[in-house]
Amino acid sequence: MLYDAEFWVAVAFFIFVGLVWKVGGFSALVSGLDKRGEKIRAELEDARILREEAQKVLADYQKKRQEAEAEAAEIIRTARLEAERLAADAQTKLADFVARRTRMAEQKIAQAEVSATAEVRAAAAEAAVKASEQILRKDVATSADALLAKGLAEVRSKLN
Repeated sequence: MLYDAEFWVAVAFFIFVGLVWKVGGFSALVSGLDKRGEKIRAELEDARILREEAQKVLADYQKKRQEAEAEAAEIIRTARLEAERLAADAQTKLADFVARRTRMAEQKIAQAEVSATAEVRAAAAEAAVKASEQILRKDVATSADALLAKGLAEVRSKLN
């Protein structure tokens, strides 16, 4: 056993472990592990706090998104109502415009009828005047020649 290498490795190991324990290596190791554990525990606590804050922020953003969607839906509804109202107003204005134009056209037609009637009457009156004039010229010319001849005859007879 004294010549066995494994025996001496075991003895050296126990001496090393005894020296480490005597010097306080195990307490330093345990202390280092405890510090590392505390650091990890603190990091986990920070991560938990950050996670809770992230969940709150996410909930706030989801609430804001829902509010924005509701507001957008309200804006769309309002815009549709406004568009419908504008279309109805435009339809009413168009109907009024068409009615006014129709009345104006009817008035122009009535004026044109009155004007045409007046023109026809004037043309008829002018034609009647011309016809009367021609008739009177023929009759007056014949009568005038006869009266002139008769008047000349009377004047001759009185002068002689």
